[in-house]
Amino acid sequence: MQPKPVIVLIEDDADSRKNVCLLLELEGYVVRSAPDGVTGLQLLFEVPAPDLVLCDLMLPGLDGFGVLEAVRRNPALANLPFMLLTARTDRASQRKGMNLGADDFLTKPFSAKELLSAVATRLRRRELVSTDKTIDPP
Repeated sequence: MQPKPVIVLIEDDADSRKNVCLLLELEGYVVRSAPDGVTGLQLLFEVPAPDLVLCDLMLPGLDGFGVLEAVRRNPALANLPFMLLTARTDRASQRKGMNLGADDFLTKPFSAKELLSAVATRLRRRELVSTDKTIDPP
């Protein structure tokens, strides 16, 4: 039996954090969450081998861009799949996130189906890359 994927969620809105955690846990994921960027970054170093980060962009203190930059600079976390979640819809924010190394950018409000699909895709890609398999074209 394979271990359940571990997702770190960094979201400052308590209701959103609770809802996303519940949704992911119901899908069988292990979720650890943090209410701000600094706490989230600390959590990433505490959680043994996280599989994915979901991070809000607009956070108090250290924002999602700052968390992403710190993750990409750390050799132990540099290849960790990282998805930005945000209410911002401007292309400049999306481009900046992608240029910093985000793997995906989900705009709020998103549906449960959108979130679960994006998470599954990122985790599947991580597994393929870690086992050195090729991805078949659609």
